[in-house]
Amino acid sequence: MTRLPEGDTKAIWLLIATFLVAVSSLIYELIAATLSSYLLGDSVRQFSFVIGVFLSSMGVGAWLSRFVGDATRGFVWVQVGIGVIGGMLAPLLYFVYAFMGDIGILLYGILGTIGVLSGMEIPLIARLLKEIGAAEFRFENVLSVDYVGALVASLAFPLLIIPHLGLMSAGLAFGCLNLAVAGLSIWIFRDKIDLVLRVVWAAAFAASLLGLATTERMVSVVDAAMFEDDVILNETTPYQKINVTQFRDRTRLFLDHSIQFDTLDEHRYHETLVHPAMSIIPRARNILILGGGDGMAAREVLKHTDVEKITLVDLDPRITELFREHPQLKVLNSGSLNDPRVEIIAEDAWRFIEADTAVYDAIIIDLPDPKSIALSKLYSSEFYAFLMERLSPYGALVTQSGSPLFARDAFWSVVETLEMTRNPSDFQTPLIVIPYHVYVPSFGDWGFGLVLPQGRIDRSIKFPLQLKFMTENVWESAQVFAADVDRTDVEPNSIKTHKLVNYYQDGWDYWFK
Repeated sequence: MTRLPEGDTKAIWLLIATFLVAVSSLIYELIAATLSSYLLGDSVRQFSFVIGVFLSSMGVGAWLSRFVGDATRGFVWVQVGIGVIGGMLAPLLYFVYAFMGDIGILLYGILGTIGVLSGMEIPLIARLLKEIGAAEFRFENVLSVDYVGALVASLAFPLLIIPHLGLMSAGLAFGCLNLAVAGLSIWIFRDKIDLVLRVVWAAAFAASLLGLATTERMVSVVDAAMFEDDVILNETTPYQKINVTQFRDRTRLFLDHSIQFDTLDEHRYHETLVHPAMSIIPRARNILILGGGDGMAAREVLKHTDVEKITLVDLDPRITELFREHPQLKVLNSGSLNDPRVEIIAEDAWRFIEADTAVYDAIIIDLPDPKSIALSKLYSSEFYAFLMERLSPYGALVTQSGSPLFARDAFWSVVETLEMTRNPSDFQTPLIVIPYHVYVPSFGDWGFGLVLPQGRIDRSIKFPLQLKFMTENVWESAQVFAADVDRTDVEPNSIKTHKLVNYYQDGWDYWFK
């Protein structure tokens, strides 16, 4: 980069400002993309839409910058506008979602406005540098600083900003950053700034600081409106937003605003997920659980007395930490995550199974629904092939498979995918797949897929005595599908096609949109 003349305060400041506004602009884009994936679903689609809208809006802003007569005042006004609008992006969207539900038009309207203003920044800075006579000014210097700022923002967002600030505080904090850039620019170029702009800036900066100071109160108000019960825990991790609510003795867990369990009926789900697989195999000593960071599945596995080891793999270490240590949460899983037989590994399930060499008597898959490509790959034929290599020939694999009612094609696509997976015990013999389903009030009709490499074991299943829901009769009836949830003609899922995502989205959209 060409060295600027020593003492050229204005030129140095403008390059520093370029870096700061680049960081803040990308942070707003990432906040919008994360919020849209939280609240609207399908992270791949939402991130793609956000990037497209933001970049095209920046192009519009760059073109509009030619109509700004005074580059100095224009740059300051842009910073004030971005600081106010960008800072209120997350709080406003959360409030609207909590009280009205629909945020799509508002989100992309605000994002487009931020994009237009962001697109005006670099052309205005370039004009300012020329106006002050910065020696040997080159436009590529500005772009270089801008790109470095974007890199810093993209690294800081998942590693520092989300874990320590959360989305709402992050938006307000970077809104204050834009307003601070505006304030320093007002002071440095004070001979060109009128009283009106100074008053507007001061009011906006004071309001943003007040908003930042009261973020926790705003979060509490939004959560109270968004959830029926009292929110006892609210955290945002690099992987997801965690909310735990409570009413009397009823506790519910929400991840990215989607319910994961309700203590009134979670026993129906977890007993149905775990015990058929655990009870149908001749021995159950070494068990693998993928997902299930709340420890509920591990609690059920430990009801089988021959279990010697459970390896629990969950991506988000904060979930397992909460359900291992939080006094109100660890009792829900009967302290299963503190049992010495349970080893907890914080890792992506695909990466873990790709590197793992152990052989398991049972593999229990308790992962989120395949609402995105990132999750769809964990329901693919390729992933199931890895798992079958790790399964004992006389073992069993079971996966939660979504609702055969609300996402009928998605459920049967999972079954089809399991059936087409190669049997490592006998390449000539297909895997035996048993689809089954039960009614869980919090979820509706919910389905599972049970896989047996050596075929169905010829003996009656005997479940542990202390179960609340699962019995031999319930198990038999769970394998019966009514006509409106019975098998459909669908394709299996693979990482090449990701058919499952569309099946899933189409099913839920049909029922609830």
